[in-house]
Amino acid sequence: MKTAYLFLSLTLMTGTIAAQEAVPAERFTTCMAALRAESPAKGVSTAAFDRLTRGLTPDMSVLEFLDYQPEFRTPIWDYLAGLVDEERVADALAMREKWAAPLAKAAERYQVDADTVVAVWGVESNFGRNFGKRPLLTSLGTLACFGRRQAYFRGEFLSTLKILDTGDIAPERLVGSWAGAFGHTQFMPSTFLRLAVDGDGDGRRDLMDSVPDALASTANFLHRAGWRKGEPWGYEVVLPSAFDSSVSGRRNKRPLSYWTGRGVQRADGQPIAASDAAAGLLLPAGPRGPAFLVFRNFDVIYGYNAAESYALAIAHLADRIKGGKAFAAPWPTDDPGLSRQERRELQTLLASRGHPIGEIDGMIGANSRQAIQAEQKRLGMVVDGRPGQKLLAALRAPPPGR
Repeated sequence: MKTAYLFLSLTLMTGTIAAQEAVPAERFTTCMAALRAESPAKGVSTAAFDRLTRGLTPDMSVLEFLDYQPEFRTPIWDYLAGLVDEERVADALAMREKWAAPLAKAAERYQVDADTVVAVWGVESNFGRNFGKRPLLTSLGTLACFGRRQAYFRGEFLSTLKILDTGDIAPERLVGSWAGAFGHTQFMPSTFLRLAVDGDGDGRRDLMDSVPDALASTANFLHRAGWRKGEPWGYEVVLPSAFDSSVSGRRNKRPLSYWTGRGVQRADGQPIAASDAAAGLLLPAGPRGPAFLVFRNFDVIYGYNAAESYALAIAHLADRIKGGKAFAAPWPTDDPGLSRQERRELQTLLASRGHPIGEIDGMIGANSRQAIQAEQKRLGMVVDGRPGQKLLAALRAPPPGR
């Protein structure tokens, strides 16, 4: 009786699992049929749709990333520590020299700041080292049919088909992030169609394998977004004591005279120039952290990836490329973030204690976070999986008894 009951339970369970697995496949097939009907209106023939989507299946794992964006979930001091470090600045200077000619050509043609273009390249793909490995059609096809924002991703999916149909990029080369951004400077497909340009004169727009195309396309993006040549993105400032921070906000722009009249001063000691330019007060970590007056060009950078922490990383890296210094004010934390070199050191120390880290790459993934949590628990620290200076210092110390 128990055997029969177990057999029946397993049969029902197997049937349920099979039914659950069939639902995504059926929904995907129905969704693809609807997209196929839409494709001619988007400039993709049904013949091209059939050819490019033959054998396409969904990858449901991309849905796990849909609600996770580090720009909004990571403390600003951790976010910037990993994106703007001495290693990145050195790489940026080397790349600026190596690609000086196409970079200068793009900056002159589109009247934008060359160092900001380099900074975008560095933050978006680590100068072409980190493109992402997910096939765009698979990721965007899945997101077009499941999860939130399906209407948006339907447009990106059809845009991807158009890119492939025109032959700018070969299908096997078109890989990128889970959300569909691709290439040296991580354009979304619809952005590519609107703003990508041929920077090397070969008749194609190739953000995957042509650095000149990527630099020129990024310069065009900044230009079309309203970049004002010769104007700063902003600068760090010092606020007087008891300053009313309720007037802060990137969009809450006021004349510079408003800020100087309330005692705001530049952190580098230079005078705030008298002009009609409007600036907003950015307090990315609240009134106790670094403060910035930001202008129109900061908004342009923000348009590349709508997060203030992202825009600040690009802006700060561009300043560092120019020879600027780190921020004068410290972040309001007693446990600052780690640079990528320090993250690699942390991973090495974790691995030496027997934790299965995998590749020592400075990327704090699931294995690294689990190891961090185990060491935090052992050390009596808050168990949050966060890599910080306190944990690194504790692991640098020799184990007891040595």
